[in-house]
This record gives sequence, structure tokens and C-alpha cells, in this order.
Amino acid sequence: MILADLDTTRALGAALAEGLRAQGLPAGLLLFRGPLGAGKTTFIRALIAGLGVAGAVRSPTYTLIEPYPLAGGDLFHVDLYRLRNPAELDDLGFADLLDGRSLCLVEWPERAPGLAGHADLLIDMDVAGRLRKIAWEVRTGLGQALAAGLEACATTRRITAV
Repeated sequence: MILADLDTTRALGAALAEGLRAQGLPAGLLLFRGPLGAGKTTFIRALIAGLGVAGAVRSPTYTLIEPYPLAGGDLFHVDLYRLRNPAELDDLGFADLLDGRSLCLVEWPERAPGLAGHADLLIDMDVAGRLRKIAWEVRTGLGQALAAGLEACATTRRITAV
């Protein structure tokens, strides 16, 4: 789908948050792939705000992991852009985040081969001139439920499919 502006990107992020709330804020793994400037962080910031996190949502580019305690469980925003070696995930304690109790949002998952095999939903974002493109791949039942919310938002906002 084509995202015409930042408001559309934010609306999809908020729609994903709504889907997560409707599922009772389940544990899960959502992966966000795409080049710099594709809108991954904008999307995730809207998602996190939609889950009720007040105040600024920091990008974890330098900290690699930003935790957000929520009423229904823990949320972790992970940015693997600076990861040099997948073994560094062990040093970060990343496996502990996939404990079946936490929701993890991961940017740049391609830096950790094999991570996609554990994902509920894989979201690809790309730059298309002044526009952005987004596509998603469902990997589990949770991913299917979340994708349905994204598709409903896209229909409501008349987002162009490609």
C-alpha cells in the first residue's frame, strides 16, 4: 500500500495499537524492515502512543532497547541498526524479551538472521519518491488478527493498494 503522508503512517500505527489492545496486549514479536527514512520509527511511535505510553517515545538507535511498562505487560522497542554481530543479542539479553510475556517491536530485524522465524507479523516499509510503501506478512494467528485491523484502517482511510 502507498502511504501518502506522515498522518497516514501514524494512523496505521494507531490502528495496530488498537488491534493489540483488542487482543488484550498479547505477548508477541512484530518486525519492521525497511531502509532509513521509510517511516518505521514514525509508525512505531504512533503504535506505542496508541498503547497509552504518555510523553516522548525515544528511538532506541543508541540504547538498542527501550522498555515501556504497560498495564497489560511489558513492551520493548528494539532497534538493531547498530548491531554488528547477531551474537550481541545474547549480551543484550534479547532472548529474555521473547519470554512469552512481552511484546517486542523490532526495527532492522535482518541484522539478526533467524529472528523472522519467530515473528507474528512482519512489516516491510520502503521509500517511493516522496511517498512511502508498506506491506505486511502474517506469520501467526495473532499476526492475522493484527493484519485485519491494518486492512480495516487502510479501507477507512482509502489508502491506495499497489
